[in-house]
Amino acid sequence: MRQLEYFIAVAEEANFTRAAQRVHISQSGVSAQIRQLEHDLGAALIDRSGRTATLTAAGAAALPHARAVLASAGAVRQAVDAVTGLIRGRLMVGMVTACTVTPLFNALAAFHRAHPGVEITLIEDSSDLLTERVRTGEADLALIGASGAPPPGLGALPIISERLVAALPPGHPLAGRPRVALADITAYPIVCMPAGTGIRTVLDQACAAQGIRPDIALQASAPGAVADLAIRGLGIAILSESMAASYDTQLKTLVIDDIQTPAVLALIWTATDSAALRELLRHCRQAFTSPRQALAPDTAVVSP
Repeated sequence: MRQLEYFIAVAEEANFTRAAQRVHISQSGVSAQIRQLEHDLGAALIDRSGRTATLTAAGAAALPHARAVLASAGAVRQAVDAVTGLIRGRLMVGMVTACTVTPLFNALAAFHRAHPGVEITLIEDSSDLLTERVRTGEADLALIGASGAPPPGLGALPIISERLVAALPPGHPLAGRPRVALADITAYPIVCMPAGTGIRTVLDQACAAQGIRPDIALQASAPGAVADLAIRGLGIAILSESMAASYDTQLKTLVIDDIQTPAVLALIWTATDSAALRELLRHCRQAFTSPRQALAPDTAVVSP
């Protein structure tokens, strides 16, 4: 079965290196297995004389049957799994960079214990790039930050929706005010998340709507780093309400009156027939709705 899988990969990629990357083994391993298959069949299947790997006449004749064999084997596995309740496969799960959300980790751990046959790959990236990966099918599920609402056209499970706040040291000139407007805080240097993150998108949209060009003095991917820079007087931190709550003894938090659009943290996915993804989503819903898994202030990372 592996030999047929490798043979199909080389036939479709027309290249041993790309085929090896596709099936996750070394190029030498692919070559050795296909040579063994050719030996067993008594005919060359791949023409290696040119720059690209092309099918011989025997290879072209064998390819549709090889695909049929693998499809039949997959159907056998699915039929047995349907009876036994087993799930196998691969899932790629995305998470915004520097975002620590314990319920997601708990969901992944529970899913892995229940379905050890599913290989999970965890990747980190900015929210906009993760959204694109989900749209193209490169990623199956992603935890992203967004402005106002999850991206349209995708399945979504909103986790948190919070307003933006300005966090500043007690000695700052604005610290004595009960509330502030966007124009008030942008008169000073700003410390915030980088472009492509949920909170930064909300801030940029609000500034654009008012024709304001903020002075972004410093950027950091981790909310804790943004807060720490503000504590040291390097600028006003733009955070979500739950982020700022973690630093209420060191920073004064002010609601920004004229930014009504919330920063949203959400799981997103594309419509799929994958039993593995459906089961992972079930574990995620349980993890995020369980009172014991409620997001604490230090893990409610809405921004990225």
